[in-house]
Amino acid sequence: MADDRSGAVERGVADLVAYALDRGLIGEEDVTYAANLMLDALSYEPTGAFVPREAVAAARAAAERPELEEILAGLLDDAVERGVCDAGIASRDLLDTRLMGCVTPRPSEVVRTFWERYDESPEAATDYFYHLALDSDYIRTYRIARDRKWVTPTRYGDLDITINLSKPEKDPKAIAAALEKQKSGAAEPYPRCQLCPENLGYAGRLDHPARETIRLIPLTLAGESWYLQYSPYVYYNEHCIVLSEKHVPMQISRTTFQRLFEFVGKFPHYTVGSNADLPIVGGSILTHEHYQGGRYEFAMARAGEREQISFAGYEDVRAQIVDWPMSVIRLDGGDPARLVELADKILTAWRGYSDEAVGVLAETDGTPHNTITPIARRRGEDFELDLVLRNNRTTDEYPLGIFHPHQELHHIKKENIGLIEVMGLAVLPARLLGEMDRLEQVILAGEDPASVPELEAHAPWAAEVLRRHPEFAPENVAGADATALHAVIEDEIGQVFAQVLEHCAVFADDDQGRAAFARFVASVC
Repeated sequence: MADDRSGAVERGVADLVAYALDRGLIGEEDVTYAANLMLDALSYEPTGAFVPREAVAAARAAAERPELEEILAGLLDDAVERGVCDAGIASRDLLDTRLMGCVTPRPSEVVRTFWERYDESPEAATDYFYHLALDSDYIRTYRIARDRKWVTPTRYGDLDITINLSKPEKDPKAIAAALEKQKSGAAEPYPRCQLCPENLGYAGRLDHPARETIRLIPLTLAGESWYLQYSPYVYYNEHCIVLSEKHVPMQISRTTFQRLFEFVGKFPHYTVGSNADLPIVGGSILTHEHYQGGRYEFAMARAGEREQISFAGYEDVRAQIVDWPMSVIRLDGGDPARLVELADKILTAWRGYSDEAVGVLAETDGTPHNTITPIARRRGEDFELDLVLRNNRTTDEYPLGIFHPHQELHHIKKENIGLIEVMGLAVLPARLLGEMDRLEQVILAGEDPASVPELEAHAPWAAEVLRRHPEFAPENVAGADATALHAVIEDEIGQVFAQVLEHCAVFADDDQGRAAFARFVASVC
């Protein structure tokens, strides 16, 4: 047994080093060094017969090679058996990240290579950096592949729907509490949050992920130090994060617009935007200023014009209200400085704007409610900026927000509607995967979903779905096509997401809402 174990560990280390060599993470001169780092991470002493260079050469010559997930799983299983780490997923993640950190190029090497590729083209630089994130297992592609994704046609165009299995659902109240804790000056851990640059190389702990494989590209935006990295969750292609060097709260300002345009000036093939800077209408992290972008065309970018508008003194800027479920002003032009100037006027006007007729109040008891979610992109040689108007006011009827998914939709989406959802990509909680599978089983069995305790929250919605699709009602379901039902459930979830976005509109797409939107536009200049 001991010989079998030692052989398995040594083969696993050799396979992992061979993988790194094949992916260009290390060079031939690094083989023995990388193997010894891994052995130390595994608290394992090999036999005298183990020669890393020979073992790795044999691994590379093998007819069949295990996949990365299989290599890591074997090494982790052995480490658990020997008591090197616990069996829990958090402990295993800490160890496998340390193993991959042994073969991830040093930050200085990554930065140097990135800018060398940038001299070729911005796309060459980001291609290199993104594939490094994939190959180093910073982005766990085998987990991302388990996410469920589909597209739902709606009156606003095709919306992207994902059920994410990599990231837990967050409660809006917990997000707000984290921001208040930072403002109170309470002692914070190290690193202070998952976006701080101090995560670079951090070994992690059970309540904070390991980051030995993360790499940061330094940028200068509006004269300040920022960094580019990728999201480990990859909600869409080349999902990147642009983060401030400083651990300061999110803030939407004129400088925000400048930074966004400078970023798309450097990387014209990327879109970039910012979550809003207030609880409820912001993202899941409000304590560290950051933006998100990537090489992806979101549904909102494809949305057309609902109404052309103009702002006095800015006739050179093309402006429109976007045909989108949320309230969006789009600005286009060749001079980003002019777009920044007008966007700042719109932001300033919106910060202080109230219209009680549609429930919009700028503040209550000194607490501000109005802010903006901005998104920047290039349109050929032109620059484009979408300004999504947000308000986070709550009432007794809507304790989580008037312009937030209302209670009847919380069974599908309760979490903050941040930048990614605003642009038309739903990031739905992992719990839905099991709940929807169970719902389909119950419907196909001819049972009433309301009679199943774990489906209680979905019961009213499920009843509406069955009314719209009587072919799956209990009296008709015998012999029903399970694939067809699955497609119906996916489509209905997508339609709920469209409703979620409609609930977040500060100016509804009806006569009253359009008139209110026009009043705000007229107030800007």
